[in-house]
Amino acid sequence: MSLNPSHQPIQAAVIGAGSWGTALASLLAGKLPKVTLWCLETEVAEEINRTHKNPLYVSDFTLPDNLVASNDLLHTATHHNLLILVVPTQFTRRVLQQLQPVVQPETRFVYASKGVEVETLTLISDMHRDIFGAAHMAQACFLSGPSFAREVLQQLPTAVAIAGSDPQTVHDMQRLFHTPTFRTYRSDDVIGVELGGAMKNVIALAAGISDGLGFGNGARAALLTRGLAEIVRLGVALGANAETFSGLSGMGDLLLTATSTLSRNYSVGWRLGQGETLEKIQAGSREVAEGVKTTLGVRRLAEKLTIDMPITQAVHTILYDNRDPRAIVRKLMERDLKAEQE
Repeated sequence: MSLNPSHQPIQAAVIGAGSWGTALASLLAGKLPKVTLWCLETEVAEEINRTHKNPLYVSDFTLPDNLVASNDLLHTATHHNLLILVVPTQFTRRVLQQLQPVVQPETRFVYASKGVEVETLTLISDMHRDIFGAAHMAQACFLSGPSFAREVLQQLPTAVAIAGSDPQTVHDMQRLFHTPTFRTYRSDDVIGVELGGAMKNVIALAAGISDGLGFGNGARAALLTRGLAEIVRLGVALGANAETFSGLSGMGDLLLTATSTLSRNYSVGWRLGQGETLEKIQAGSREVAEGVKTTLGVRRLAEKLTIDMPITQAVHTILYDNRDPRAIVRKLMERDLKAEQE
C-alpha cells in the first residue's frame, strides 16, 4: 500500500505504547509489512520484541511478529513517513517539539488522543499547527469514535471517524485503517471530531459519578442528553459543525464511554461516586483518564467564551474542590428552570 501519489511505501510508527496505541499498532500490522511501536520505557520495548506482549498494557494479547518496538523517539520519527500519535494530550506538545527537527515535510500524522491542553486551552490540531505550521495541516488527520483497545485487539466490530483538512490525506488514512472489523468514515470537521472525543470523557466522569451514587438509569440518560447539549454549544462556538456531534465522534463515543466499565473515565467517576478520593484513584492506576485534565481545560475554555456548561462545572467542582458529589448533583437539579433548547 502506498502513502501518496508518488507511491512511496508506508512506513508507519505508533508513538505511545499504552492500550490504545498498542491496539492501533496491532491493527496496522495486519495491513503493512512492518509497524514500529515507540515505547517510553526501554524495558517495555525489549519485552515486546522478546515475547510479543506488552507487559504493562493488554498483556494477555499476543502481538503480531511484524510489530517491533523501539525506545528511540527521534530515530523512529526519522525513519517513518506516517506517525500515529497516541500519547496523553498534556504531553503531546512536548513530544511534537522533540519531533519537529527531524520530521520531513511529507510526513503524515494521525492523532488518536483526545483532550484540551490545560495551559493553552487548545486542541491537538492547534498544537500541530503551532509546531509544524499551517501548511502542514494538510498532512494531519484525527481519529476518534466509539472504540475500546481490547475490542479492537479482539477484532470485534468497531467504527470510527477520521477527520482532516485535505481530502486526499483523509481518504488515504481511511483506506489504511479500514479492516473487515474496523470501519472508518471520512470527515472534514477536525474541530468537531476532536472536541467530541475530548468532551465525552468529561460527561463520562459525570455518568460514572451518577451511577456510583446509585441514581439510576434515568439520571444517566438525562446526564448524557444534557451533556451532549454542552458539547454542541462549545463545539459550535469553536467553529465545529453541530451535525458532527450526532455521529461517531459525538453521540457514538459518548454512549460507549459513559456506559461501560471498560471506560477509564466512567470507572473513575463511579469510584468518586462511591466516596473514593481522586488522589487515591489516580495513585492506583497506570493509565490516564483523559477526562480529569480535560475537565480542567474545558471549564476554563467555557469561562473564557462565556458558555454555560453546568455539568462540566459540576464535575470540575467534584474533582478539584473536593466537594461531596451528592450535594453537587442536588445543586444541579435545583438550578433555575429553563427551556430545553436554551
